[in-house]
Amino acid sequence: MENKILIFTATYNEAENIVDFLNSVEKLNINLDILIVDDNSPDETWKIIKDYSENKNNIHLIIRDKKEGLDTAHKVAYEFAYKNGYEYLITLDADLSHDPKIIPQFINELKTNAFVIGSRYMSGGECGMTGWRLFLSYFGNKFIKLTFKINCDEFTTFYRGFNLKKLNNFHLKNISSKGYSFAMETVYQIHKKGINIKEIPISFKGRLKGYSKIPKIELFRTLINVFRLKFLSKY
Repeated sequence: MENKILIFTATYNEAENIVDFLNSVEKLNINLDILIVDDNSPDETWKIIKDYSENKNNIHLIIRDKKEGLDTAHKVAYEFAYKNGYEYLITLDADLSHDPKIIPQFINELKTNAFVIGSRYMSGGECGMTGWRLFLSYFGNKFIKLTFKINCDEFTTFYRGFNLKKLNNFHLKNISSKGYSFAMETVYQIHKKGINIKEIPISFKGRLKGYSKIPKIELFRTLINVFRLKFLSKY
């Protein structure tokens, strides 16, 4: 691959956001590639991506037959980046709740760090959620930090970067948790391998278009997986 940086996002019914997302990444004017894994979106997000990328060699699209979940999409992206010789993999949401403008900060930090995570809850970070969702997210992350005793304030955002050259003993395919618990376990397993976790502050914005795909029960599932990893896991 000519480019050493791969930007990844997973899509399912993001027709209202995907062009704005792609424009925002391309406006950075950085030599990078973009990978999108779409789970056969009923709103034909995949078709919009195909049309947008028709004459662009740096945008790669994988269309799966059905909705297979966010965790498996991230595993596909990690394997794609690894097999194609990318040095950096940066993942973020396609609904613009993660600001692509700070991708250069991730790139800069990945020069000296194996793993970088965007944090809403460290000093300087912001979270645009409100009400019950904010309560569960904020205290859920505090609970995870306390339980695992990891010096990190953020475990559940997917705005993160991987230096694949430095993570030669780690692969997302070995993460067993499903759904959004996958995000938490990734940080846990990276920490267990003695890899430093670098946090950078991000401003998380609520989506302006479309709707959230996060089931309301998902944070509770994540907390159950915290107990599983803490008390039942052999690793």
